[in-house]
Amino acid sequence: MESYYERIDKIIASTGKLSRNEVKKAAKKGLIKVNGKTTKDCSLKITGTDTLTLNGEVITYSKYIYVMLNKPKGYVCSTDDPSSPTVNILLSEDLQRLNLFSIGRLDKNTTGLVILTNDGETAHRLISPTKHVDKKYIAVTANEIAPNVIDVFKDGAVLEDGYKCMPAELEILSPDRCAITIREGKYHQIKRMFESVGNKVIELTRVSIGNLSLDTGLKQGEYKVLTKPEISALTSQ
Repeated sequence: MESYYERIDKIIASTGKLSRNEVKKAAKKGLIKVNGKTTKDCSLKITGTDTLTLNGEVITYSKYIYVMLNKPKGYVCSTDDPSSPTVNILLSEDLQRLNLFSIGRLDKNTTGLVILTNDGETAHRLISPTKHVDKKYIAVTANEIAPNVIDVFKDGAVLEDGYKCMPAELEILSPDRCAITIREGKYHQIKRMFESVGNKVIELTRVSIGNLSLDTGLKQGEYKVLTKPEISALTSQ
């Protein structure tokens, strides 16, 4: 069991199941037990060797949580947007309580891998342009992809504003479909890269961030909490 020494109310609240005030109410009702004994003291600190239950369910504590979401079109990755639904509303109420944020945003019409977390340090490291973490996408274009685009992107595509992108890897999968890996995240970068070579992206899906790939079992709009091996793959980059 994970090693920690933390208050009961913080442990339960960190799961998103209850707010701290709701934890107090649950304690008063006798719904919280430590090592099989009912406790009404929410400030009590316990360790990883103790067994904490809420209404019979074992509660484990983790300082950070990481959720993998297969983002559908029409949702934005900001935590609050007055004009469009956010990806957070696709999560359960338990997870929505945790105010998770996206690691590297996808625009409204881009689909695929989004990681939501409360781990700001890891989020910053993964999206920092100095870290050069790979982000892989599958793109469908309006026109056939010319073979010379592979070298253009490898050398660094020059966008309409004169910015030269870092080298990117392009694999042509079919005449109008490709896999592209970039190591930075400029605004609408992949779409602008293809515009720079006279083409247009009509569909874009992110399939991996660094060593972590989108779970192919997740349908669009579905999500899962990352397992420890998956967390390790994400955070070790």
